[in-house]
Amino acid sequence: MPRLNLGLDDQNVITGVLRIADIAVVAGTSVVAYVLHHGIKPLPDQYVVAIVVAGLLTANFMHVSNVYRFSDLRRFSVQLGGITSSCIGIAVALLLLAYFGKVSENFSRAWALYWVISAFVSLLTLHGLIVLLFNAWRDSGRLTYNIAVIGAGEEGARLWRYLNERSQSGVRIVGMFDDRQSRIDESIDREELKGNTDDLLLFMRQHRVDQITIALPWYATARIAEIIDRLKTVATDVSVCPDAAAFELPNLGYEVVAGVPMLTLQKPPLRGWNRILKGLEDRILSFLILCLIWPVLLVIAIAVRMDSPGPVLFRQKRYGFNNNVITVLKFRTMYWKGTETDGGDVPQAKREDPRITRVGRFLRRISLDELPQLFNVLSGEMSLVGPRPHAVAHNEEYAKIIDGYLVRHRVKPGITGWAQVNGLRGETQSPDLMRQRVQHDLDYIENWSLRFDLKILILTMFIGFTGKNAY
Repeated sequence: MPRLNLGLDDQNVITGVLRIADIAVVAGTSVVAYVLHHGIKPLPDQYVVAIVVAGLLTANFMHVSNVYRFSDLRRFSVQLGGITSSCIGIAVALLLLAYFGKVSENFSRAWALYWVISAFVSLLTLHGLIVLLFNAWRDSGRLTYNIAVIGAGEEGARLWRYLNERSQSGVRIVGMFDDRQSRIDESIDREELKGNTDDLLLFMRQHRVDQITIALPWYATARIAEIIDRLKTVATDVSVCPDAAAFELPNLGYEVVAGVPMLTLQKPPLRGWNRILKGLEDRILSFLILCLIWPVLLVIAIAVRMDSPGPVLFRQKRYGFNNNVITVLKFRTMYWKGTETDGGDVPQAKREDPRITRVGRFLRRISLDELPQLFNVLSGEMSLVGPRPHAVAHNEEYAKIIDGYLVRHRVKPGITGWAQVNGLRGETQSPDLMRQRVQHDLDYIENWSLRFDLKILILTMFIGFTGKNAY
């Protein structure tokens, strides 16, 4: 059975075909649902528009849910979570569009229900079959990507060890080649040595080689240019392995700037469509929540005002996105002395803190004092989910003693976050507790997805509003 050539271009073809298949599934199930409910007749124009919009939403929601990441096509848990969150997001988006567009009455509710259920089941079935197929290919060895390495010195040995330690990736070194046998690194298995560059050209006639990688020092430009010239006739990819520093630095790919390839070391965690989707999630959900809970906000405001003199809202300066200072809104929970301005130097609340009012103690216990921050979300200063913002004084203090602390500000601060639903909320009595909180925040930033946000929001409703440190 022949192996599959799965280089980057081939992976993009497979994921591209899968994207088209998913859109076809969504469109096809909508037509089938219409036929089952209304019989065989032409689709009304509004149904066609709804199908087209659903197809566009499918392509974007599934993408941001990491469903099409090639390395995850063999993991059913990832596919299940991504498809579930995507279908929920698509359904909610369509409902909102129909509601605000005042066209919901033009569609059959039964058709919509049949469509959502059949689309979800069909997508899950398709991706389940993909998972089974890819795992079968992996077990049979068809998913290997064969690399021949020119250069068996220190650079080639480093690459050989690196790839051997990651054999589960499907990449396999089929041979090491070097024109100078005197510089062979001792750590390389002698059975891996297949000869020189001329031997490689003969080797490729009898064996499948998907890529030739030149692993020589970058200062050996003349030698590298000579090898590249000799390989011009081969019908396979030829690449140059990064120098030693690239193995230690983070690698997010390459970008070409004015014709010069640049190694990318850092990117904003939310960019492009991810940033747009996150913004839509924040604005839409915060608006809907405010519409639902405004009577609660009114009751709390009256209770705060009647419990003790002072303003209803407490405004505090905190660091937000990109280390910009923002004014965060909270219901006032402490006695007002008339001297508070921005709360920058206010110590963290402690257990049995005498500064906290009766109503404030209740609000802080279940985090209702944070609800006015929904207006910060609507204004774009905060997100529903993200690292919790700290007071300016606390921020500057911890930034000096905790590595990576300010990385939290690469995204907007949130009303709730991954640290909070894991019990890391309230007073931080030691730097170690703050380090744990920061680590959870960094994990969230590095692994952000729409599904992750929805998971945190759901957990917040059950465990995020209470806790032993909520006072």
